[in-house]
Amino acid sequence: MPNEDSRPPEPSFRESVDIMVNRAMALMDLSPGLEEKIRVCNAIYTVRFGVRLRGSIHTFTGYRAVHSEHMEPVKGGIRYATSVHQDEVEALAALMTYKCALVETPFGGSKGGLRIDPRAWEEHELEQITRRFAYELAKRDLINPAQNVPAPDMGTSEREMAWIADQYRRMNTTDINAAACVTGKPINSGGIQGRTEATGRGVQYALREFFRHPEDVAAAGLSGTLDGKRVIVQGLGNVGYHAASFLQNEDGCRITGIIERDGALSNEDGLDVESVKAWIDRHGGIAGYPDASVIKDGAVLLEHECDILIPAALEGTIHRENAERISAPLIIEAANGPITAGADEILRSKGTVIIPDMYANAGGVTVSYFEWVKNLSHIRFGRMQRRAEEARHLLIVNELERLSADKGLGWTLSPGFKSQYLRGAGELELVRSGLDDTMRSAYQSMREVWHARDEVKDLRTAAYIVSIGRVAASYQAKGL
Repeated sequence: MPNEDSRPPEPSFRESVDIMVNRAMALMDLSPGLEEKIRVCNAIYTVRFGVRLRGSIHTFTGYRAVHSEHMEPVKGGIRYATSVHQDEVEALAALMTYKCALVETPFGGSKGGLRIDPRAWEEHELEQITRRFAYELAKRDLINPAQNVPAPDMGTSEREMAWIADQYRRMNTTDINAAACVTGKPINSGGIQGRTEATGRGVQYALREFFRHPEDVAAAGLSGTLDGKRVIVQGLGNVGYHAASFLQNEDGCRITGIIERDGALSNEDGLDVESVKAWIDRHGGIAGYPDASVIKDGAVLLEHECDILIPAALEGTIHRENAERISAPLIIEAANGPITAGADEILRSKGTVIIPDMYANAGGVTVSYFEWVKNLSHIRFGRMQRRAEEARHLLIVNELERLSADKGLGWTLSPGFKSQYLRGAGELELVRSGLDDTMRSAYQSMREVWHARDEVKDLRTAAYIVSIGRVAASYQAKGL
């Protein structure tokens, strides 16, 4: 039997994406030329620029990959991390292509990255660096509301998006649609309500839709609803925090474990997500948190028993070395690529059901799409119809109350129902409604392939078949 050193190396993130694409394409009837066109990254741009900081010039390296322009603009986040490199950016751009196709947002796939530790710089320094990076991309049309629209990613937030949007405006003073050059902006800079929570909310809606199908729940060896399910979350950043909070407070899940950079917290009776988040924000980590067992090697908690495991941190956290010991029957990938191709094979052979990243974390790009549409239409969602909706509802309520009085029925509508029914949908309600509909439709398209074709054994392959099919149809419509 071969020892560990003789085994082939773990596939890289990019290789993992290629393996999964090839697995799906082997089950599809595409010409070799079209397969190659879909698979390859169209372009990768590397920019190196200098910024004078702290009395000297510092040179930074950034990337922007454009994987597919079957639809334009192309869409994808910009991440800030010291680990950023070309292969990672290309793999993430490819995932964006398939993700956008799966959830039917009219974008091609792109991704950007800047090799930097954002914590090493003061805010005003980071603003200078971000503005110069935005300048380098915008002058090459790699930031443009009609061609390439970035968004936040790991290490960036609405703050950086506001800087980028302002830099684009300075360079394009007559572009009336300048606000649409980037999404994930603050509300007062053209953003949209619900964008910050969007990816975590999408994870919640994905799980809700999964649990609406008893056949799928049974495939994971589970039963019932989300209520009472034991959940372990890796990474309490923006995505992990919102997903855990919504699942705990709105669906009755029990968060039994939280894994962070400096260790993990475990409590079988359930952790208070809001309390843990507040502790991390105040102390910079989980060390000293009083209401849980602290595990120094946080990765060990990935292997603990639970019903649902949510990896919401970096790619490759579940790999060949630990996949066999993962005991969760259901994994939902809130991060990009948290399970390597090697680990995916091991988990599938064990019968683990995986809700794939290209679907599970698509909430961000879905609500980014809504923000982009809002910026192009120059009007807030709900502004035109909300009061008309309330007026129509009031007519019905008044008529019901009149009938009750005229007929002597003696009943009245409960105040809770009346106030909720009379309230017209505002922007946040419409965004959540649109996201919920998107996640439901995308899941149903995946499960239809999963259950209809015997050779499709898992949701990831089904997701790639659906998305690659849609990209292929778009290219064919263009005459390719």
